[in-house]
Amino acid sequence: MVKNLLFDLGGVIMDIEKERCVRAFEQLGLPDAASFFGEYKQKGPFLKLEEGSMSVDDFHKALRDEIKGQVKDEDIDNAFCRFLIGIPRRRLEDLRRLRKDYRVFLLSNTNTIMWNSKIKSEFEQEGMCREDYFDGMVTSFEARSLKPAEAIFRYAADHLGIVPEETVFLDDSQRNLDAAAKLGFGTVLVAPGDEFSDLIAQYKS
Repeated sequence: MVKNLLFDLGGVIMDIEKERCVRAFEQLGLPDAASFFGEYKQKGPFLKLEEGSMSVDDFHKALRDEIKGQVKDEDIDNAFCRFLIGIPRRRLEDLRRLRKDYRVFLLSNTNTIMWNSKIKSEFEQEGMCREDYFDGMVTSFEARSLKPAEAIFRYAADHLGIVPEETVFLDDSQRNLDAAAKLGFGTVLVAPGDEFSDLIAQYKS
């Protein structure tokens, strides 16, 4: 019996576009900006920030070392957050509705810059806060591990108090889903154009 829904954030709840971020960093003067951004995983200082092994101050310093010319911390943060488009309000409404039937959790590869700015504000559209939509949340920088590593799924299960066999994990990466399935999670792929609410309804039927 499914008791829990475990959501990825980017590409599932929040709309994202990597190319916007790449263009913003190119405009700041970051050489070969695209090389830092993989399809589902970042590289270099972006990766270190996401896995919690680098502080924000050190991240800013590392980027300034790469960028030719003067650049402010705020400019770096704004360029980074261009990765995020936003959360359609209907998805916030869907999360609230789902909490009537399930325990709802979040598991996201993300970083402290986005988490404390754009992500935070997007969850405030209805006059509530991020914590009002979930029964618990796990971020990669907190867990010091990134999907699809087994460690982050084990951390999430322990930290959130969920049983994998009673939990459906929704993600836009098949690689992440495959890793979760090996530990007993049910899985649902949220492909471009899909709405998670429709997929959950199909899963139940």
